[in-house]
Amino acid sequence: MHKASSSSSLGPGGLDISQAFFKPVPDAAPPSPVKRHIKVSVVGVGNVGMAIAQTILTQDLVDELALVDAKADKLRGEMLDLQHAAAFLPRTKIQADVDPAVTAGSDLVIVTAGARQNPGETRLNLIQRNCSLFKSIIPPLAKYSPSAILVVVSNPVDVLTYIAWKLSGFPSNRVIGSGTNLDSSRFRSLIADHLDVNAQDVQAYIVGEHGDSSVALWSSISIGGVPVLSFLERQQIAFEKETLEGIHRGVVESAYEVINLKGYTSWAIGYSVANLARSVLRDQRRIHPVSVLAKGFYGIEGGDVFLSLPAQLGRQGVLGVTNVHLTEEEEQKLRDSARTILEVQSQLDI
Repeated sequence: MHKASSSSSLGPGGLDISQAFFKPVPDAAPPSPVKRHIKVSVVGVGNVGMAIAQTILTQDLVDELALVDAKADKLRGEMLDLQHAAAFLPRTKIQADVDPAVTAGSDLVIVTAGARQNPGETRLNLIQRNCSLFKSIIPPLAKYSPSAILVVVSNPVDVLTYIAWKLSGFPSNRVIGSGTNLDSSRFRSLIADHLDVNAQDVQAYIVGEHGDSSVALWSSISIGGVPVLSFLERQQIAFEKETLEGIHRGVVESAYEVINLKGYTSWAIGYSVANLARSVLRDQRRIHPVSVLAKGFYGIEGGDVFLSLPAQLGRQGVLGVTNVHLTEEEEQKLRDSARTILEVQSQLDI
């Protein structure tokens, strides 16, 4: 049953109706201490936040879901709308409040709050509009859930993940940006379409900035365990570099296309973040290209910068970064991507 924190089970005369329905079992033992109660909070109930919330609900990942937003009416409306679906969903307690205290004790806090990306606007242009917002919301979230994993989805995600890390005081392994997890899904899909195979059999990563300076790791792409580029070279099959660049360009432009057509993106990022939540909450130790503190990896130096690298995720957050082989050109592009983000960060007052 979905119920708000303000609901009551008391009937006329103060009778607890929920207890009246059932006769207690004699000498019942208390609940097992090993049973986990999983709580996830979603901050921001716009299109992206609600796509994430409903996907997490339908995948039965949580026992309790808390929603937070500055718009009280919108927030309550979204909460009620989800609660009304109680008969069709796994049993989850859903709460909502403008006060971030409702998030207390969360295992995972997902931040989607922020200004929407306008048509034609780059993600990096959003930074000044969203930086001040984070200064007001991140410290309370960290205070109420000091042991949580923090997942940042708001754009520009790499810079805002860095800001969230600084403002939260959390260790870097517990602050993750959604990064290029979705970009990599789009990448795998386009490659699968091009080669007429199932996208689940394609191993391919987009790394670096979630944006225009992202890097496609062509050298490590494999289909069913077969490295693609080295296979083509061994078979003396010609391939055009322009074709590869065109696929990468399609990944970068795909989000802009959706924004131009419907005004925002929502469903794909909802599935992407729910996918990350599953890996963390279920301790699946899967590899995801997500935004992590990248200093010291792949020759990235010169400052604390968050950008996407293939990282193993589990209950502790980031467990490690995969040592994927990169060509010299790919490493250089990754370092260039890091510099692009660092230039923006240098202008911030954090």
